[in-house]
Amino acid sequence: MNVTKSGYRVFSANSTAACTELAKKITERLGVELGKSVVFQASNRETRVDVKESVRGQTIFIIQTIPRDVNTAIMELLVMAYALKTSCAKNIIGVIPYFPYSKQCKMRKRGSIVCKLLASMLAKAGLTHIITMDLHQKEVQGFFSFPVDNLRASPFLLQYIQEEIPDYRNAIIVAKSPSAAKRAQSYAERLRLGLAVMHGEAQCAESDMADGRHSPPCVRNPTGHPGLELPLMMAKEKPPITVVGDVGGRIAIIVDDIIDDVEDFVAAAEILKERGAYKIYIMATHGLLSADAPRLIEESAIDEVVVTNTVPHEVQKLQCPKIKTVDVSMILAEAIRRINNGESMAYLFRNITVDD
Repeated sequence: MNVTKSGYRVFSANSTAACTELAKKITERLGVELGKSVVFQASNRETRVDVKESVRGQTIFIIQTIPRDVNTAIMELLVMAYALKTSCAKNIIGVIPYFPYSKQCKMRKRGSIVCKLLASMLAKAGLTHIITMDLHQKEVQGFFSFPVDNLRASPFLLQYIQEEIPDYRNAIIVAKSPSAAKRAQSYAERLRLGLAVMHGEAQCAESDMADGRHSPPCVRNPTGHPGLELPLMMAKEKPPITVVGDVGGRIAIIVDDIIDDVEDFVAAAEILKERGAYKIYIMATHGLLSADAPRLIEESAIDEVVVTNTVPHEVQKLQCPKIKTVDVSMILAEAIRRINNGESMAYLFRNITVDD
């Protein structure tokens, strides 16, 4: 049985091979067996969970990696957590390396803050703690009514740069948008490298999504109350693409937290090549790599894309040999061990800056 001396167990909320790979690596480092459970889709597409062993009075860690079918993965986690709650588990801790819907953490027009909704659902299902990695916005932790440990992948990516990129001392860290400048600055300071920032047409489209800033319309309403007239709203226009910093004859390393649709990264790589960079690397924590991302990367000026294994992407690696993986199971396993033993988590955040 998957019973340890400390009385904790580790389960995977998904039974597919691609999603259980990270869970197996974590349990191997912890020296425990993966809990016996079955998670499957019934013929009517309902999610069903069957826990095969007693969890009464135990601390349970549920590892859930998020594949392409995000909503199914969320239901698997919710149903698994509720099944353990109703089986009298003492504590239920979710290990969710990539937290889904983390980009939907701001109100945009008449939309909703889906990340807050998901946090409430997880609490209602029975989770009492979450371990995750590189939330898109750190403020997301405030959505939860229980503790959240937001680990960082930067030490592993920095180690990759130092060990796997030849002549990395001739590199420059690049932020592909002003919003990513703080993260890039953190990397540059720890590597003792220069910093470049791109802005203009190639910047991240997230900041330009419809968020209500053009509503009300730019014309005055003649029928409104004269005392409520607002100043004329001017439409925002992007400046031409600009790279602030010298990348000529250098290795350009673009850093970000998520790489999903890669059009912006491909466009940034082309601009950097035009400015004289002779190699382009992309470093990101979560490699979602949706749609035609592998093909676009393979055909682009990008030399290598380095991501962690927080999200399964073995299929994409087969389609594009430029994609490389960094294993972060070590820090997730250590976080589980420390939480179970009641030890401080501060050691896992040593040398981590606020902006990282």
